[in-house]
Amino acid sequence: MDIIFKALNKFSNILKFIGALALVGMMLLTVVDVIGRFFKYPIFGSVELVGFMATIVVATALPYTYKVEGHVGVEILVRLFSDKTQIIIDIITRLVSLVLFGLITWQMFLYAKEIHHTGEVSMNLEFPIYYIIYLLAFCLVAFSITIIEKLFENFKQLKELKTK
Repeated sequence: MDIIFKALNKFSNILKFIGALALVGMMLLTVVDVIGRFFKYPIFGSVELVGFMATIVVATALPYTYKVEGHVGVEILVRLFSDKTQIIIDIITRLVSLVLFGLITWQMFLYAKEIHHTGEVSMNLEFPIYYIIYLLAFCLVAFSITIIEKLFENFKQLKELKTK
């Protein structure tokens, strides 16, 4: 399993880099478009491109953010419980998340396949949007595997608590 998780870490870092590039691209495109609009020369399709890049930023950030626990969590009540209870709550939460995102990932692949077959494209640039949907689906696969990795860590912590 360690080999899979090490590969996942490398893939997560690649995704993080792609997300950072998309974020920089969004900023540069927005700045150039605003300046162009001032001089009556806006960039055609800039709204679509920014929307695509925003999707890329969110999708590529999911696995890394989850791994470093950068998401928002409410722990006011949970902190009052014992370490064992906290880990069990964490395991249950992660299992529910895994089921939910497993279903979302599966449906995202089905949706991308459907969009690919229908040939749907973006309104202005006529860019095939199934590329973005497939990228999102693959990022969700990485995210789901990251949830599994965190579950393994939780079970290891639970085992260590029992041996004490």
